[in-house]
Amino acid sequence: MHDHSHHSLKPSIQIEQHKHHFTKSEQKIVHYILTNHENIIYDSLTELSENSEVAEATALRFFRKIGFSGFQAFKLAYAHEQTYRQQESALDYVDQIKANMVTAIEESYHLVDQTQLDQAVKLINSSNDIVVFGIGASGIAALDMQNRLMRIGKNIEVITDTHAQIMRATSSKADTVIIAISLTGSTKEIIDNITIAKNKGASIVALTNYSKSPLTKLADIVLLSSAKENPLDRGSLVSKISQLYLIDLICTGITILNSEEAERIKREITENTTNKLF
Repeated sequence: MHDHSHHSLKPSIQIEQHKHHFTKSEQKIVHYILTNHENIIYDSLTELSENSEVAEATALRFFRKIGFSGFQAFKLAYAHEQTYRQQESALDYVDQIKANMVTAIEESYHLVDQTQLDQAVKLINSSNDIVVFGIGASGIAALDMQNRLMRIGKNIEVITDTHAQIMRATSSKADTVIIAISLTGSTKEIIDNITIAKNKGASIVALTNYSKSPLTKLADIVLLSSAKENPLDRGSLVSKISQLYLIDLICTGITILNSEEAERIKREITENTTNKLF
C-alpha cells in the first residue's frame, strides 16, 4: 500500500468508504458533520460531541476509525476539501468533468494495494475459466476487460444478465475465477450469485468502491477504486473511469506476465514464415 499522511486523506471519501459500518452513535456524528459542514471546522471536540449527542471518546474513536489521528487532523483535511469544492463548483462543466476524472484516477491510484493486485494478476493468468459478473454500467467495464484480454489470447466470459449469472455460478468449479465488478459491493443479485459460486469452490476477485461491503466479505482478493460518486454523477463516466483504471492495471499485469510467452510465439511464427519462403 502506498504510504499516506493524513493530509492526503479526503474526509468525504473516508466517510463514504466506511459508511456501511458505522454504529448508531457514529451515524449521529456523520449526520451532524454533513448537516453542519460550514461550521464544523470551528467546533472543538467537546462541541462536536455535544452537538452530535455522543461521548467525546466515541467521537475520537470515530475519527480514528476513518483514518485520522484525531478531530484536529480531520478538521484540517475537511477545510482543504471544502475549499477545493468551492473552487470546483465555480468551474464550468468542461473543466469540472476533467477535474473529476483526474481526481478519480488520483484517488484510485492511492487505493491500489500492490499485493492484492499481484495476486489478482497471477490468479486470473493461471486460470482457464474466468468469468466477469457486472450489472448495468459495470457490465460495460467488464466488456472492455474482455476485449483487452482477447488481444493477448486470453478468453474470458462476461455475464451481465442476473439469471445467466445464477446458471454460470452454479456450474463453477474449483479452478473458476469470478471477477465481480460492483461499485457499491451491495447489489443483492451479485452477492447472491457470488455466494453460489463461492460454495462451489470458485475464487472471487472483487472490483469495488467500498472496502467493507457484503461483496468484500466474500472475495478472496479485493481491488478498490475511488469511492467518490456524487449523487449528481450517478451513471456518469467518472465512476467508470476508476473501474477502467483497475481493469487496465490487471490487464497490463497479465500482458507483462505473458510477454515472454508472446515473444516466444512471435519468434516461432517468424521462423515458420521464413521456412515458407524460397
